[in-house]
Amino acid sequence: MSIQRRFFSYGLSFVLYVTVSTTAAVFAEDRSFYSPVIYIDKEQNQILISTSGKVFYIEVPEAARPHMEKLPLSGLVDFVVEMRGEDQRPLIKTWKVKSGESTCMYFNGTECKSQ
Repeated sequence: MSIQRRFFSYGLSFVLYVTVSTTAAVFAEDRSFYSPVIYIDKEQNQILISTSGKVFYIEVPEAARPHMEKLPLSGLVDFVVEMRGEDQRPLIKTWKVKSGESTCMYFNGTECKSQ
């Protein structure tokens, strides 16, 4: 194999690696949404929220499913979610109830706390 082909092959591999790494990092970013809880879908394990004029579902992870019904409907909650790309819903990492009554005011990713 000629040196030019080898450099081209290595260069192409490097560009693909950088592109995939950057894309994966963008999809895995965390975002915070301060939103009212509009609807809790227990069967699909998702919560409907609204922010910036958009209404969308966020997915509830396994650890939070026993606690999702404790969230107050219409209560304001600060959700931290993992953005997972266009084809998947954002996944809840933590939440803090800012207004409304709940026995799960703070979910830290593994357990609920009342304060």
